[in-house]
Amino acid sequence: MGVFKPVALGNFCAVFLCAICVLGSGCSSDKCSAGSGQKYDIAAYYWPAYHPEPRWGQLGIFSDGKGEWQNVYEAKPKHSGHDQPKIPILGYEDESNPGVMAKKIDLAVSHGVNVMIFDWYWYEGKPFLEAALNEGFLKAPNNAKMKFYIMWANHDVDLTWNNKVADKRSKIFWRGGVPLGVFKDIADRMVSKYFSRPNYYRINGRPVFCIYELNTFIKGAGGLENAKKALDYMRKKAAAAGSGVHIQTIAWNLPKGLQGVPGDPKPSSEKISEYLGIDSYTSYQWVHYMAPKGEYGAWAEYNVKNWEKLAEGKIPYYCHVSIGWDNNPRFPQPISYIGGSSPEKFEKCLRAAREWTDKHHGDGARLITINSWNEWTEGSYLEPDRTNGYKMLEAVKKIFIDGK
Repeated sequence: MGVFKPVALGNFCAVFLCAICVLGSGCSSDKCSAGSGQKYDIAAYYWPAYHPEPRWGQLGIFSDGKGEWQNVYEAKPKHSGHDQPKIPILGYEDESNPGVMAKKIDLAVSHGVNVMIFDWYWYEGKPFLEAALNEGFLKAPNNAKMKFYIMWANHDVDLTWNNKVADKRSKIFWRGGVPLGVFKDIADRMVSKYFSRPNYYRINGRPVFCIYELNTFIKGAGGLENAKKALDYMRKKAAAAGSGVHIQTIAWNLPKGLQGVPGDPKPSSEKISEYLGIDSYTSYQWVHYMAPKGEYGAWAEYNVKNWEKLAEGKIPYYCHVSIGWDNNPRFPQPISYIGGSSPEKFEKCLRAAREWTDKHHGDGARLITINSWNEWTEGSYLEPDRTNGYKMLEAVKKIFIDGK
């Protein structure tokens, strides 16, 4: 995704319901994913930056016209043995092309990835990087095979995407926080354009809308009271449209101690989330919980154990698996990263996620999030590359389709 800010550290559907999904009419059961009949919903984050976008020019980047593919193929190893540049087997394709996206959908679903979580942006009163979703995914002839939902990636935009000067990150181009009135525009767009679609992903019958930085959302809205008003507005609009909404947030950058919760002068993160009516948590990247240094095995072990801590409160937590982390393609200077990621180690984490999900969500939505489908410049992706081929995807298939 755009910006990393380091810190210290189902049951099967009934046959007739799945048949409805296959016919493209959607599925009334939360335990059936767009006709796949899968027991688990494997949701990969999608970084929609690999296509021409007029607003790249406002940031002075990606003059080749291929979006952030330019950072991918311009990457250089920072030391001997550094696995850069990453080379996609499928090529540097334009994701806003529905034919290209159709191939991605077929590849994902055939390997058990049955949900895409699209990073979604809104800056200076208008959307940014919507073409992958609107022109690519939603116009792909086979999009009914797969569910999707939106994560509002409401972080600031600085120089991180500029691989020539990303070391000078203090300059802010666009702010991610928005006031209450602007959030109403976002809510209107979500409800009218996306929530009613038959393949929009739902939990307990309600379409999921995820907020990346809850703290930024609250500050941008002007405090807790306005943040609650904002989410209540979205709920009211969604209820009037007949869909409702399930508000999810990423379990990091969570606020605490903010005034505004009645009867609690220094509320915890959990109390603030409860006050706002947050329905669930998940994670975006393991690097949010442990610094990007060392080897994948130790990093993964820490983060798998961290699921229990993240699930301690009343708000449900859906566990997350990251494939790796190497943000060097975006920076002119060497930066620390996670080494030693492999399909075998990733598979071990997927197996742990399956067991954890069975234990904590055996009677509900069995959602597992993965970072990611295509975070090439962050070194965490399922798409096939010259190093591992299709083995990351094959690991997902082995665990969640073959049941091994």
